[in-house]
Amino acid sequence: MSTGVIIALIVIVAAIVAVAAVLAVRARGSHGGHGLKRRFGPEYDRAVARHDGDVKAAERELDALVERHGGLRERPLEPAERERFEARWTAAQERFVDSPQEAVTEADRLLAEVAGARGFPDGDQYEEQLAALSVHHAHHVQGYRRVHRVARVRVNGVDTHDASATGTSGAPGTEDMRAALVEARALFDDLVGGASHDAGRRRPQERVSQNGSRSGHHLPRGFHRHQTKEG
Repeated sequence: MSTGVIIALIVIVAAIVAVAAVLAVRARGSHGGHGLKRRFGPEYDRAVARHDGDVKAAERELDALVERHGGLRERPLEPAERERFEARWTAAQERFVDSPQEAVTEADRLLAEVAGARGFPDGDQYEEQLAALSVHHAHHVQGYRRVHRVARVRVNGVDTHDASATGTSGAPGTEDMRAALVEARALFDDLVGGASHDAGRRRPQERVSQNGSRSGHHLPRGFHRHQTKEG
């Protein structure tokens, strides 16, 4: 083999290696750095805070989540399923007036069931289900986290499994439960609506109020803290 041929082969191999490296960097870029910030939004900041400001450690964690759950395909709900879930959520909101604790417990259970129906890990695997939701619904998953923590509180105090649920030594007040239920509604709307149903469901005149409810989904009369019977 002549020297010219050997040199040509070396050049070709080097070019292939360079192209592979560029492709790898681009693939990484879709996950890391700005790509991760765009995808995870507030969950990105939570991860950085959880790692005491170590951005690289946080991004490794988020990259791992994308690798594990990024390929999940969400199953659309049948119209009858959607109607049942929406009716149960409305009933939970109405129940809040007389029994806030039961209402948030039902909301927590309902979110787990809806997520399972959409193809996410089963609700019995809360941490795994939450991780998968954080990949696909990052901007609203905090509502599920919050309502789950509040729902874990027993009537006689805080569940020892999650004693930091409220940041206090006692059970959450009615306002804590109301705020958790309102915040959880955003994730519920995402899961029940889905990309294809959302456009038709969200009418042009529909607005999001300051308390997180939509004009098309009014909170029941008595839902606000000064009208509840517990607190």
